[in-house]
Amino acid sequence: MKLWLKYLIGVALGILGAILLPFGSAQAESTLNFIVDIVLRFGRYPLIPLLFFSVATSCFMLRDEKLLVKTSIWTISIILISSLGLTLLGLLSSLIVRLPRIPIAIEKVSEIPSLNWQDLFRKLFPYSGFQALTEGAYLLPVFAFAVLAGAGAVSDKNTTKPAVTLFDSLSKLCYIVMSLFTELLAIGVVAIMCRWTLNFIFVIKAKVYLPLILMLFADMIIVVFIVYPIILRFVCHDLHPYRVIYASICSFIISFFSGDTNLTLVLNIRHGKESLGIKRRVNAFTYPLFAIFGRGGAALVQAAAFILILRSYSSLSISFIDTLWILAISFILSFALAQIPMGGPFIALTIMCQIYGRGFEAGYLLLKDVAPIMCSFAAGIDVFTAMVGSYIVGVKTQMIEHQELKKFI
Repeated sequence: MKLWLKYLIGVALGILGAILLPFGSAQAESTLNFIVDIVLRFGRYPLIPLLFFSVATSCFMLRDEKLLVKTSIWTISIILISSLGLTLLGLLSSLIVRLPRIPIAIEKVSEIPSLNWQDLFRKLFPYSGFQALTEGAYLLPVFAFAVLAGAGAVSDKNTTKPAVTLFDSLSKLCYIVMSLFTELLAIGVVAIMCRWTLNFIFVIKAKVYLPLILMLFADMIIVVFIVYPIILRFVCHDLHPYRVIYASICSFIISFFSGDTNLTLVLNIRHGKESLGIKRRVNAFTYPLFAIFGRGGAALVQAAAFILILRSYSSLSISFIDTLWILAISFILSFALAQIPMGGPFIALTIMCQIYGRGFEAGYLLLKDVAPIMCSFAAGIDVFTAMVGSYIVGVKTQMIEHQELKKFI
């Protein structure tokens, strides 16, 4: 049975569970949250070992073949361009489609989250390199450590050959373990989908957020089924661009309904290799970078949501300067979400309100209830960006062996 079919069955069972099972009590809700938390931990469990050994091996191979710079330039360029393009789409869609105002309710401001840029750099270089391997949410330190280890090994191949051979073997072993975890994760999709359905039902009952949800859904459809296939057609000269979308089904299910970009990474790596045929040296390098920095979907949601907040508080038109400010801040903050794999767009929206000031400091509270659904759309768009972007890098570096559609997992 195809892996995506197993995940779809899990989705169907999760929806049925949310509708048929009694989740009205606090105890039942607490139990479901506990199960989902275990599933998320289970899915992330093989990630750090796989990431370290695979990235180190990948960087050794890429530098040895003089492809590391080319691969890095293509990956970083796609991340920057896609993030800017998605931010523009979110901004334009919210300016063109005038969503109904959200009723302003008096609610006490709770603890406000913050993003500390200095902290991000401190964690990037901890006092010990081995501390990087203990960070479960912030993947950049372990990625950087692995890049240094792999690229540095090229300088003296005779001395480092045993270490490179060991890393290569451990990378393949971790991949086998990860593949088993992705198969079993199909069972965990039931609990993830159940909780998401309950959140969605709660939000829909309020009705006030439905126009925002529909607009974000329309944006996602435009990006996934129109923009990205056109890009693949002209950039990669691919006659069947929807193969990449098809290969993203499993990753999209996990990403959209869990909202966890780190959890999605293991599925991206597996589908990139086994479905799209991207060679391991590129596959293991590009997908982590997209998971860490490729958060254009979050930027899209932030820009659209902030426009809605401004219009809910005031009937005045939004100035050109404010529009540029929203575009710039949404774009910049998306890169600060590297250490926040879940709920990042809402945290960034909170910070945007604080920076903007002018009486809008508590504006984020208007969208507090719909935050999980907003984050779902952000994560869903980001996973397609990662799949399409990595495929383009694979084609441009000639590190891809195209698979027949029937061989897709």
